[in-house]
Amino acid sequence: MDTILATLLSGGLIGLVLGLVGGGGSILAVPLLVYVVGVDSPHAAIGTAAVAVTVNALASLVGHARAGRVKWRCAGVFAVAGMIGAALGAELGKAMDGKRLLALFGLLMIGVGLSMLRKRRGTEAPDVRLTRESATTLLPRLVPIGLGVGLAAGFFGIGGGFLIVPGLILATAMPLPYAIGTSLVVVSALGLTTASSYALSEMVDWPITGLLVAGGVLGTAAGIALGRRLATRKGLLEKGFAAVVIVVGGYVLFTSL
Repeated sequence: MDTILATLLSGGLIGLVLGLVGGGGSILAVPLLVYVVGVDSPHAAIGTAAVAVTVNALASLVGHARAGRVKWRCAGVFAVAGMIGAALGAELGKAMDGKRLLALFGLLMIGVGLSMLRKRRGTEAPDVRLTRESATTLLPRLVPIGLGVGLAAGFFGIGGGFLIVPGLILATAMPLPYAIGTSLVVVSALGLTTASSYALSEMVDWPITGLLVAGGVLGTAAGIALGRRLATRKGLLEKGFAAVVIVVGGYVLFTSL
């Protein structure tokens, strides 16, 4: 019963963060599974988190697609390059010692938290489209960035939304709302690649995955509702979440070493 409650609450917290700040909740999944739920194997935690992240991303994608905030061609190229990187990253992650993998994950969390504290630049290209004319400009940016993001996502078993969104903006200069919607296509593709790799290696705890997803659905709904009330303080919420990510990352690094 304690494990069930801990897993539901962990999923709820992940969903709450996603609903409040629009991303980043998946990076908390692995530490929560290891330190709160009590999953013994870091590899099993990564595989389980990857499945849950994929399901949540697909659910969120529906709303963004209906609102027309998905650049499908850009997403397709980025996703294909990312899936190749994710497949390679997942194999590298499974081959690495669990303690060392957690230590590197802690370092990644600290880096992500620090990057979230930086101000975003406002250069935008709202009508960006991948066509024959723009391909010579966009493809040399989308492919290598997608490959690198996929490698990190597969290696650490994360959705990578916090990397994909700035990656898409860097490659195409699309506005943030479109980058968030488009990123969910890539998150789903990368998560599916990583999850499949770990599932085939029998490194996924399916009962915990189901509970994590169930908690995430409830948490996301609560986060979206709370986010509407706190819309004027979104910048403060993002900074607060960045601080939490840095602290948790430091704890993961310390305990791993």
